[in-house]
Amino acid sequence: MAFLGGIIPSLLWLWFWLNEEENPEPKILLAIIFIMGMLSVVVVLPIEKLVQMNVSSNAGQIILWASAEEILKYLAVFIILYKSNYTKKPINWPIYLITSALGFAALENTLFLIKPLSASGATLSLLTATSLGQLRFLGSTLLHTISSGIIGIAIGISFFMEKSTKKWFLFFGFLFAIALHSAFNFFIMRNDGNDFFKVFAFLWVVTIIVMLLFEKVRRMSEN
Repeated sequence: MAFLGGIIPSLLWLWFWLNEEENPEPKILLAIIFIMGMLSVVVVLPIEKLVQMNVSSNAGQIILWASAEEILKYLAVFIILYKSNYTKKPINWPIYLITSALGFAALENTLFLIKPLSASGATLSLLTATSLGQLRFLGSTLLHTISSGIIGIAIGISFFMEKSTKKWFLFFGFLFAIALHSAFNFFIMRNDGNDFFKVFAFLWVVTIIVMLLFEKVRRMSEN
């Protein structure tokens, strides 16, 4: 049940984004990247534990956790696509990075749901899921999708630019993604319902902007 609760939202989002592209990427490749995104969770957990043990500042922990997750989701794609023929169009990068992010979110949410399901039973778990802490996974899938989407769009927009310019776009893509990710985690850790719903609403505003930019990158790919 935890696995289904974690993976179904990710698969629905993946279906949505793939429908936005007229010529979708190979399904086998997408499956591999999705699984690589899931494996990134296994890698990031000890890193985040190490940060927690050695960084006393809550703000520092949040920023480093977000940075580690964004970098690993990117590397999950980069490792597979390095010097491959699957990144010939600007739209390829947003699609692949979003796929990796959704794989990451699927396993992260599964692990998040395992504890209440195993400790309280399915019925009680669904009831306690209405609390602010248990609602986190609803925003987590969207957060991972949008933050990785921002990086992918930055790469896509700079696709035909000079190499030095591409590096700056990638840098600022990471910067915005990490800032958004850190802000979301900060308000979650504050455990303030009003703040959470405000940042969740802001996340949807960013989602709309990302969708518009995604459409721009898609049109660039058609030229």
